[in-house]
Amino acid sequence: MKEIQFTDIGGIKVGNAQNFEAATGCTVIVCENGATAGVDVRGGSPGTRETDLLNPVNMIQQIHAVVLSGGSAFGLDASSGAMKYLEERNIGFDVQVTKVPIVCSAVLFDLAIGDYKVRPDLKMGYEACMNATDKECPNGTIGAGTGATVGKLFGLKTAMKGGLGSYALQVGELKVGAIVAVNCLGDVIDPATGEVLAGLLSEDLKSFIGTENMMIANYDSKKNLFSGNTTIGVVATNGKFSKSEMNKIASMAHNGYARTMRPAHTIFDGDTIFALSTGDVQADISTVGFLATKAMEQAVINAIKSASSIHGIKSYSDIFK
Repeated sequence: MKEIQFTDIGGIKVGNAQNFEAATGCTVIVCENGATAGVDVRGGSPGTRETDLLNPVNMIQQIHAVVLSGGSAFGLDASSGAMKYLEERNIGFDVQVTKVPIVCSAVLFDLAIGDYKVRPDLKMGYEACMNATDKECPNGTIGAGTGATVGKLFGLKTAMKGGLGSYALQVGELKVGAIVAVNCLGDVIDPATGEVLAGLLSEDLKSFIGTENMMIANYDSKKNLFSGNTTIGVVATNGKFSKSEMNKIASMAHNGYARTMRPAHTIFDGDTIFALSTGDVQADISTVGFLATKAMEQAVINAIKSASSIHGIKSYSDIFK
């Protein structure tokens, strides 16, 4: 088993666009030749587009892009840019008069950092597609991870920087990878060591106090925690699977969230994972499922360790100098 780039998975390109001053952006995973896809939405506050068609009972069998975006529900507009880009290249589902690109999307809440009036839109989504390449897959404060933050139980003052992360691995001819924008309410943990990598900070911003500990201590307090949550990601493989199997792989990949984010899947997070199959390599679904989980774990860690500070939000490198 060897480490590879997420974009080494055949048929996939990744592009980013962002506005650093406004602290928001979007990431596009483009599958020009189509990909069999599934999805699993676990969080209680999701913002998504075209997830119903991934139900195995529905007609569409392949999609052409996934857009991960900041901007909360406003950021769903970035998908229009991806549709424009793909239609111009005659990519999509043939409806005779044109080809309709099938573009799925999920958004995260980053309006509380930067300028909330600036959100990913058609122009930014189109720009991300123009930037799409199969040569590299940068991590950190970029794309959908630009305004991502973690550990926000008590607001942004004691929060830390999240980001965009990716990771992939190869076993024989099989390739499995993940890309994720980490923007969770809770803390991010390295499951191999139990070490807290990022999360809720003490008032002096020098140590971690534990999101779950504070939630337990304040169990009788109900409040609106829309200070910016939701982790959204994609797992992909060149293994050959059906829509129903890809939905199961998306479900299994959520274990990567559960192992690295504490707590995960809260009512204030819209945690979502799409799963893409682009190839024809025969593979066991359970094996690909746990490899997708492993890839997602490391992608989350890479997002945190690669993130840089923005608008005064401390990053991993600021705490672990």
